Amino acid sequence: MEDAGAGAHVTEHVTAHVKAQVTGLASRARPPQRVAIVGAGWAGMAAAVGAAQAGHAVTVIEAARTLGGRARAVTAQWDDGTALTLDNGQHILIGAYRECLRLMRMVGVDPDTAMQRMPLSLQFPDGTGLQFPDLAPPWDALLGIARARGWSAGERIALLTRAARWRMHGFTCPATDSVADLCAGLPHKLMQEFIDPLCVSALNTVAAESSGQVFLRVLRDSLFSGRGGSHMLLPRADLSALFPAAAARWLHKRGQQVLVGQRVRELVPLHAANDAAVHWQLDGQVFDAVILATPANETARLVLGAADALDANPSATATATATAMRGWADTAQALKHAAIATVYARTEHGDSAQLARPMLALRCAPTMPAQFVFDREQLGGPAGLLAFVVSAFEGEREALAPQVLKQAEVQLQLPRMRHVQTVVEKRATFQCSPQLVRPPMQIAPGLLACADYVDGPYPATLEGAVLHGTAAAATLGE
Repeated sequence: MEDAGAGAHVTEHVTAHVKAQVTGLASRARPPQRVAIVGAGWAGMAAAVGAAQAGHAVTVIEAARTLGGRARAVTAQWDDGTALTLDNGQHILIGAYRECLRLMRMVGVDPDTAMQRMPLSLQFPDGTGLQFPDLAPPWDALLGIARARGWSAGERIALLTRAARWRMHGFTCPATDSVADLCAGLPHKLMQEFIDPLCVSALNTVAAESSGQVFLRVLRDSLFSGRGGSHMLLPRADLSALFPAAAARWLHKRGQQVLVGQRVRELVPLHAANDAAVHWQLDGQVFDAVILATPANETARLVLGAADALDANPSATATATATAMRGWADTAQALKHAAIATVYARTEHGDSAQLARPMLALRCAPTMPAQFVFDREQLGGPAGLLAFVVSAFEGEREALAPQVLKQAEVQLQLPRMRHVQTVVEKRATFQCSPQLVRPPMQIAPGLLACADYVDGPYPATLEGAVLHGTAAAATLGE
C-alpha cells in the first residue's frame, strides 16, 4: 500500500528549488548539460521530466524492462493462460500529492480518469470504522471521528482530544518519540482500528518502531492541506501507466532517451586539471551530471565504486571527495528496509465480490496478516479480483496465500477464493524509525541521488519520490 521520511525536514534550499522547478523558472539561464538518470522509477522519471524541461539532454537508463521501480506493472496469467496485468503492490495516492498530480497532467495522464477519488475511509467489512465526509478541514476529520461506527463516546472524545493536542503543538513532538509514544494512553480499540492501520499504511512500520515526527507530518500535510487533501486516490490504471510510461513517451517526443534492460555496471569520475570532478562516466559514456534514482543498496554500490576510482588520484580534493562519498554510502547502507506483500485472489467462478467499497480495512492477526483489501473490479479490473495488502511483511511467503484466503473467508464471507499471484517486494520501503539519519541529495559535484529514502520529511511515498526527483533536476548546474 502506498506508504504516505525521517529526516527532520527538507532544507529551505531544496524546497526553494522544488518550487522554482514547478513554476518553470529553474535552470533557464544555465547551459544545457548531458544528464544521465539511472533508474526509471517515479523519482527517476520525475527527475528526467524536470531536466528535460530545463533544456538538458537526458538519458534515462533502467535495468528492468518495465518502468516504475517499486511501483510498476507486473504480468501474470489466469489458469487458462490468459494474460493479466497486475501491480507489484497495491499503492494509493492522496489528494495532497500535488507534485504527483502535476507531473501526471504534464505528461498527459488525467488523474480524474486514471484514479478513483474518495474521502478518507478506514472502514471494516462489518461497517464499523471511520469514514470522512467530503468537507473542508478540520470539519471532515471532526465529523468523521464523531460519526465513527463501533466506537464509544469516550473513544471518540479521546481521539478528538489527542488530535487537538497534536494540532495545538504544531504537529511536532520530540525526535525520539515513536508513534506508540505519541499515542500512549489512547484506548486499545482506537490503536487497533485507527492508529495501527493508518501508521502501517503511511509508514510501512509498526507503531512501536515508527517515527512520531514523520507520522505527525503526514497527518498535518494530508488532513490539513485543504479540501480534498485527505482524499484517497485509488489507481484504475496500472502503476507503470499511471506516470512512468507516460513520462517516457513525453520524453521520447522531445528527443530524449529512455533505455530499458540496461544495468549500469560502473560509475567513474573524470577530472579537470584542477582535480575537480566535472564529468562522470557510465560504462564508457561521458555525462556532465548523473542522478542516481536507484534503490539505496544499488546507489551505494555505484558510489563506492566511484570512490575507489578516486583513490588513483593523490590530490587532496580527490581524497576528500572519496571520503565524503564513502560516508554517503555508509549512511545509505545503514537504512533498514521492510517488505510489502500483495496477494491477488479471485472469487471461485469470477463472480463479483460485491465489497461495500473499493477499499476496506481488515482486522489483522498473526494468522490473518492482511491489513487492507482492494476490489479491483470496482477499479476497472476483472470481475471478482481482489488485492490483499500485507504491509511490514515478515512472514513466510509460502504460508501467506493460505492465510489470506482464510482471512477472506472469515472476514469477507468469501469462501473458496482462488489464489492468482503473490508479489513480495522485499525492500519496498525503508523503516521509518525515530531519529533515522538519511543520506542527502548531493553526493559529490555533479552527482546526485533522488529517491524516497533521501533526506526529507516524508516516509517512502510516491510523492516523496517525485519531489526529490524534481528537486534533483532543479539543482543541476549549480
